Amino acid sequence: MARTPGQAARRDPDWEGVRLHVVSGKGGTGKTTLAAALALALAADGGRVLLIEVEGRQGIAELFGIAALPYEERRIASVTRSQLGLPAGDAPAGGAHAGEVLALAIDTEQALLEYLEMFYKLGRAGKALQKVGFVDFATTIAPGVRDVLLTGKACEAARRKGPDGRRRYDAVVMDAPPTGRITRFLNVNSEVAGLARIGPIHTQAQAVMRVLRSPETAVHLVTLLEEMPVQETVDGIVELREAKLPVGGVMVNMVRPPVLDAAAVAAVDGDHREEVALALGEAGLGGRSRKAETVRAAVEPLLDPLLEQAREHAERVELEREQRADLQQLRIPTYELPLLGEGVDLGGLYRLAGELKRQGAA
Repeated sequence: MARTPGQAARRDPDWEGVRLHVVSGKGGTGKTTLAAALALALAADGGRVLLIEVEGRQGIAELFGIAALPYEERRIASVTRSQLGLPAGDAPAGGAHAGEVLALAIDTEQALLEYLEMFYKLGRAGKALQKVGFVDFATTIAPGVRDVLLTGKACEAARRKGPDGRRRYDAVVMDAPPTGRITRFLNVNSEVAGLARIGPIHTQAQAVMRVLRSPETAVHLVTLLEEMPVQETVDGIVELREAKLPVGGVMVNMVRPPVLDAAAVAAVDGDHREEVALALGEAGLGGRSRKAETVRAAVEPLLDPLLEQAREHAERVELEREQRADLQQLRIPTYELPLLGEGVDLGGLYRLAGELKRQGAA
């Protein structure tokens, strides 16, 4: 089920019909980066995609090299298939023009005031509550209310329609909290059950859960081929399934290409000192001398570091093989994204989006 970098130029997307893509992952796995890349990939066929940030870190603004995002939906990028390295001829009907990505950094305080105005028509009274610190108080003593506001905003955007009756966005991508708390964050109904069994808050929570548990939603998890991130991913998927939340795919980030082939990795444990010394000499690293003892003396300082690197690489390859096997046991679509040695700039972000598109994630 795993898709690897550079596979098929075009394949049908795995998530047809999904409008809300929730992206989570252990800290340090590149969750925000891949959420942004997924948004670009989803827009590449001429679509309109909203990318939402809920943690207040302004990570989206940093990725795209723009000023901090306000609490409003703002256009941050346009994208075409050619920008993702994909042939325009493979575009579906209507996908020949550029798509666009808009972004929204949700401000909890503003979202609550908006909510109070919408359901309780507080108007100026809402502003007064803000001044006396009620908003911070409410979201601190009742964190479930905060989660209702954040997820509710994303669900509303996914369902919103324009004057012509068509959906405002083809897709919404949420850069969600880390794997360790994603299920509780999304399962807002259980959080607010003890706060309000009737009324607008209860109604809002129920509406949010209907969207989150519908086929229009998919929760994707980002991981690395390392033991702790993979274990958190496996545990996170178990929790999502127990909560009856729709599991999407696994995005394996920062995958490094193998330097040694399988035979070389298997041979690392043997005694190959003399063979390596001979190979280094034949490659000209022993200097100009043709004397065997002179060549050997020249390459000797290189042997231990090279052999140690080979052993470390073999250990990493074996560890990654084990982690891939664990992910395959989940039996869900898996996408592998390459490690970008130069770091993730805007060009790298578009490259990752192209990989997700090629592998069927969008």
